[in-house]
Amino acid sequence: MSTHSRSTGRLLGLDYGEVRIGLAISDVERRVASPIGVYQRRSTHEDADYFRRLVYEKNVSAIVVGLPRQTGGEEGYAAEAARQFGQWLAEVTGLRVIYWDERFTTQQAERLMREAGLSGKARKQKLDTVSAQILLQGYLDAGCPAPPISDTTASQT
Repeated sequence: MSTHSRSTGRLLGLDYGEVRIGLAISDVERRVASPIGVYQRRSTHEDADYFRRLVYEKNVSAIVVGLPRQTGGEEGYAAEAARQFGQWLAEVTGLRVIYWDERFTTQQAERLMREAGLSGKARKQKLDTVSAQILLQGYLDAGCPAPPISDTTASQT
């Protein structure tokens, strides 16, 4: 079995949050991640409709959800919540969900935007989507490695 799953098809990268979710998308060749916005969570039904429509419209083949591990690599409450969201997302979209370590992406996004001269308000508005872009680009740069079975979720439908 290969340790890389580099095939073609767009990947959707998500920086999960209980209120807002940062969104990024890859190109079809899986070389470049681009920020596409922030989704403000609503209800379970509206969220499901939104993500079904998004993966259809963007022709997404798999989803990468940021896994907020603690500094030492352990998983806490936030990682558990991200995994639960990923399982739900796999069920509503029918797509494979891959979890990718997102440690320090928020700090990196904040630093990059500050260096680019964005104001505090502009940084706050873009933080989640830039974080999603950074985590998805990290996954792409790593060659889209196939995660261990325990780090994927596939819909059974």
